[in-house]
Amino acid sequence: MDFKAKMRDLIEKINLHNYNYYILDNPTISDAEYDKLLDELMALEKEYNFVFEDSPSRRVGAEVVSNFEKEPHKVPLYSLDKRQSKEELKEWYDDIMTKYPNTEFSFEYKFDGLTITILYDNGVFQKAMTRGNGIIGEVVTNQVKTIKSIPLSIPYKNKVIVQGEAIMLKSELEKYNKNNEEPLKNVRNAAAGAIRNLNPQVTKERNLDMYFYAVPYIEGREIESQEEVFSFLKENRFKVHNANQIVKSFEQITSLIDKVDKEKESLDILIDGIVLKINDFNTCKELGYTSRFPKFAMAYKFAPQELTSKVLDVKFQVGRTGKITPLAIIEPIFLAGATIQRATLNNYSDIRRKHIKINSYVFVRRSNEVIPEIIGLASDTPESREVEMPKNCPSCGQPLKQEDIETFCTNIWGCPAQIQKRIVHFCSKDAMNIEGVSDKTIDMFYNIFHIRFPYQLYDLTREDLLQLDKFKDKKTNNVYENIQNSKNPPLDRFIYALGIKNIGKKTAKDLAKYFRSFDKFQNATFDELDSVDDIAEITAQGIVDYFKDNNNLHSLDELFKRGVIPQTTVGEIKGVFSGMTFVLTGTLDNYTREEASNEIEIRGGKVASSVSKNTTYVLAGDSAGSKLIKAQNLGIKILNEEDFNKMLK
Repeated sequence: MDFKAKMRDLIEKINLHNYNYYILDNPTISDAEYDKLLDELMALEKEYNFVFEDSPSRRVGAEVVSNFEKEPHKVPLYSLDKRQSKEELKEWYDDIMTKYPNTEFSFEYKFDGLTITILYDNGVFQKAMTRGNGIIGEVVTNQVKTIKSIPLSIPYKNKVIVQGEAIMLKSELEKYNKNNEEPLKNVRNAAAGAIRNLNPQVTKERNLDMYFYAVPYIEGREIESQEEVFSFLKENRFKVHNANQIVKSFEQITSLIDKVDKEKESLDILIDGIVLKINDFNTCKELGYTSRFPKFAMAYKFAPQELTSKVLDVKFQVGRTGKITPLAIIEPIFLAGATIQRATLNNYSDIRRKHIKINSYVFVRRSNEVIPEIIGLASDTPESREVEMPKNCPSCGQPLKQEDIETFCTNIWGCPAQIQKRIVHFCSKDAMNIEGVSDKTIDMFYNIFHIRFPYQLYDLTREDLLQLDKFKDKKTNNVYENIQNSKNPPLDRFIYALGIKNIGKKTAKDLAKYFRSFDKFQNATFDELDSVDDIAEITAQGIVDYFKDNNNLHSLDELFKRGVIPQTTVGEIKGVFSGMTFVLTGTLDNYTREEASNEIEIRGGKVASSVSKNTTYVLAGDSAGSKLIKAQNLGIKILNEEDFNKMLK
């Protein structure tokens, strides 16, 4: 037997033992015997300087990378729409059953980890990617290869992409924390942090696991149901959870939900709900997608975990718009995987409505297991006392003003908290994206350099920055360069950076697309602003008022004097698509949806999310859904990718 044949034989034996151990939970040899096989394989690899692509030795020893490469997914990964009550779930179920009365559903756990896709070609593990934004993900191949329950080779030889959830078992978290000085707080963050760590050795030490549930792309085989997906995954030695089952009646679904809800705390995996998918893929194709979710699947989220805690104090914070928001300081509790010591209250009216008092016990919930929220009063104590609303601003001491149920500090240009938070917002990632400028840095800018307006950031010198605490040469240069390099932002980010009331990221994008230059936006009348889709009257009036304020106009003028020039939206240029409206559906071979939209917009066209009589063209790729059907019914011209490329040229 030559060395390659011997190595191949060892790999097959090791992979079989891995499958028995990690997938079937049925070890067939001792750890010592397993180690002997692996040592023998690695000795041959070293002797002959040759390693097979699916060798178990590739799970370890990968080099540390400086950053993760980003790549578009072959098939977009949609997120799931969610329901948090059985009544809401029943409405979705009834809508499906009205149209398709014989529908069966796949009932699955909703794992709480990190979504991963893996490409296999010729039966060999090629590439692993995170979900990212669903269109573009990060390549994490070496990190994912450290997960021993994932096969490095499979029987299926054509190209296939499988999807699953990388998780850390609760028992593994407990073991890890016993053996490490710096404990991990919860399995969700532990899994995500392990996969997104640039050092695969760190990933390996977390001893992650992975459950598979989807096959987004496959060549050479038709899969016609979710049931067939799980059969394919099992045939190819992927780990599939045994809780999956096919159901039909809503009574059966709710019975299973109640059962899983009771059992979830005793499971070794973290789940935050269940997923229902229509089993038949032909029905799925007919239903199609919304702009964000598949219509044929739904996640049911379990009621967020609740605990009681004592309110120790209530502080009042001042936002960048002057809004006063109460913050409850509570006795620390460990809730839904995190230690909670603070919970935001909406306003003083909310405090009174919920009967919240200092030294009282309250129910605390993590809304969607992220934002700590006080639901209401649990019980008073003899020491309970009313929360008093301050009459003056806690930051500047000026009198407060009541507007409906909200309270505001109207000292816009003299309130330290408002000034600093406006500058923090200006520098934020979704605005001017000035990295390295934190809240603490802004506080130093305010107190040491007396910075009151964003334009003053551009006057800072390297010598100024070197005066600040913990600002050495490297950090100083980075922050200085980041400030200077932010002078030519995209128009929508610049509009968002101004902090105009009621303008979020989406509204800023809508305004940038409509007006295409800052000059046109600044000089727009109320009627022009009100005519923009999804712009409310209150937002339009807020924009008009913003540009009437002399302080705002002075700040803008000073920004422009310092070379800050927002980009004019390129789509303002007349092109071959001027006056045309496109709708995109399905998956294109050579463009992500964002790339195709950009090609249309830079030639003067518009991209809409839904098909209507005003649609000029529908650009349809693979797996086009209901938008294609609607376009055909309306007689709208359908373009394939080849047609689209010809038009671009």
